Amino acid sequence: MTSLKNTWQYYWIRFTASAEQDADRGEVSATTVVMAAALIALAIVVGATITSRVRDKANSLDLG
Repeated sequence: MTSLKNTWQYYWIRFTASAEQDADRGEVSATTVVMAAALIALAIVVGATITSRVRDKANSLDLG
């Protein structure tokens, strides 16, 4: 867990530093793009997991 926390802190620091630099230049850096892509991928995975669980539960109901 510590390794994951350290990794997350590193990327968060890089993200905030990049955002501060971008505010001055008005540009989007590679770090910002990577973080946005990671968040989008996470949202897709969570959505697919929820959809799968709901579908499995609905299919297991005995309506007859």
